[in-house]
Amino acid sequence: MKVFITGASSGIGEALATEYAKRFQNKDTTIGLVARRSEHLQKLQSKLQETYKIKCAIYPLDVRNHQALATTAADFIQQYGTPDIVIACAGVSRGTLTEHVEDIAAFQAIMDINVMGLVHTFQPFIAAMRQAGQGQLVGVASVAGIRGLPGAGAYSASKAAAISYLESLRVEMAQHNIAVTTIAPGYIRTPMTDVNQYKMPFLMDPNVFAHKFASAVENKRRFCVIPWQMGWVARLMRLIPPFLWDFAMKKAPHKKRLDWDWL
Repeated sequence: MKVFITGASSGIGEALATEYAKRFQNKDTTIGLVARRSEHLQKLQSKLQETYKIKCAIYPLDVRNHQALATTAADFIQQYGTPDIVIACAGVSRGTLTEHVEDIAAFQAIMDINVMGLVHTFQPFIAAMRQAGQGQLVGVASVAGIRGLPGAGAYSASKAAAISYLESLRVEMAQHNIAVTTIAPGYIRTPMTDVNQYKMPFLMDPNVFAHKFASAVENKRRFCVIPWQMGWVARLMRLIPPFLWDFAMKKAPHKKRLDWDWL
């Protein structure tokens, strides 16, 4: 089993790396891990190799750099073969307000990481998967992409774009026997949500989320909301008329605009 994961140094990505290492330990497994923070990747690599006896390749890079990802994909394929699963998990969130000119850079970064990061991650692997006649591409979206949330224009827009992009990709890849799965998390306990100062319904621990995520991928689900309770919330969000949504969201709490320093 060969799995390639971006955004692997913390949060959901780290939990997924651990879950896959645990699932396929002692079974000639190789996991490729991508993230910006080299020191975190090195610690995770040592932990996974020592605990689960798997091969673990690390690649410190930014998913905004498509050339770096192309070089990394080529290296991984050459050394270990075509991955069975490629998971684009790298993502960021920050409160944004269009009225502030200084937030333009945040809008750009969020779109580049959360949307173009998916494209940069998948594109270099597709030719090899087509040649192999199999493979699975998995993108992490969010329930926040279902409707626009106040104070999160960039994040909601990026995840809505991710959902539509992954749906297009799924249809395109079907003829090549390459599955595409969209996972839309609700609230997962990670550094990204730890800064939120409002109630987060159905908050889930990352290790529990990772187990459910891997099961959905194994079953080749097309679209899956985790936890399932947020799936019903997402369905309700789609049905609410715009005037009621506007009224309900008018005084909703916002994520802080300066939660993250990653631009």
